[in-house]
Amino acid sequence: MGKERILVMNLGSTSSKIAVYDDDKEVFNDTIRHSTEELAPFGDVTEQYEFRYNKIKESLASNGISIDSLTAAVSRGGNIIPCPHGAIGIDQAMIDFLTRPEDLAKHPSLIGSMIAFDLHKERGIPVCIYDAIGTDEKMPLARVSGVPEIPHFTVGHTLNTRAMAIKCAEEKLGKKFDECTFIVAHLGGGSSIRLYKDGVNIDSVNDDEGNFTPERGGGVSAKRLVDLCYSGKYTYKEAMKLFHGKGGLSAHLGTVDARDVEAMIADGDAYAKIVYEAMAFNVAKDIAKLSAVVCGKVDRIILTGGIAYSKYISEYISEHVSFIAPVEVMPGEEELQDFAEIARTAEDRISIVPGVKPGTVPQR
Repeated sequence: MGKERILVMNLGSTSSKIAVYDDDKEVFNDTIRHSTEELAPFGDVTEQYEFRYNKIKESLASNGISIDSLTAAVSRGGNIIPCPHGAIGIDQAMIDFLTRPEDLAKHPSLIGSMIAFDLHKERGIPVCIYDAIGTDEKMPLARVSGVPEIPHFTVGHTLNTRAMAIKCAEEKLGKKFDECTFIVAHLGGGSSIRLYKDGVNIDSVNDDEGNFTPERGGGVSAKRLVDLCYSGKYTYKEAMKLFHGKGGLSAHLGTVDARDVEAMIADGDAYAKIVYEAMAFNVAKDIAKLSAVVCGKVDRIILTGGIAYSKYISEYISEHVSFIAPVEVMPGEEELQDFAEIARTAEDRISIVPGVKPGTVPQR
């Protein structure tokens, strides 16, 4: 078998992270930042496709990588229906599901799936997603809510939280991932807080249930939310945007950049300080909430994602949760190399449409 040249993509709300590997050797990696002003003209996330793809092609070209030299591509997975973790082949049915017009809370990671599938159609190379946003392994007890029509599901940052938990198990504890219990908080434009026990993500707090983030509104009073939705002030799309895109720091302070907020605080902005610490305060509460599920028996709490680079936020959260377990700050999102290994190993390429192994997980 000849050398594999693999494009890996992890597209988030404000960045496009890419890398190219020749087998297991990294050729280059790049984090392409996207400002609020650059993304402002786009409505539906799918409208960003050409913009993001062009940026990726520019990065590849500037690093001497020809599209024609690629032999495989793998992307962070979009919000497909509930599925197990791992690799899932991309096909037209998946793309149709990810881009359906009625989904008004699309995640930019789906653009990576679109790019990969176009490469498959153009060049015939194998493509897949890995640890999709829709990965859902929540235990049955954690699914039950007081409103039967709205059970709890896990959605969000499976890719990074699982990668950092595996890394922590192996490098910090000298154990196997499936022998440990972790609470992992991914802190970025959106958030996910996950409880991993014996290798399975048995419970979680999504960013529409608990803590708010730079651009997500977080959990609010259900009664007040119903009142707001029937107030006549907002269309369905506008109301959704309050919680997914224009909530959190954006709504309070007019920015999604944590560095801007810390600059405001340094300049004496008391309101910015309250809002910023409230964001960390709610993350700490949600971590403590998940610790109760395992009776406080947690090996490590892990803070990861872009905002974990903030000493201000990481120290605030750590101070409030270190009584549960030691806290590891692991902001680097290193899963791109894992992507390359998945794409390189032929037996890990599986072809599944969004129906995904019927019976393995409940349907939304």
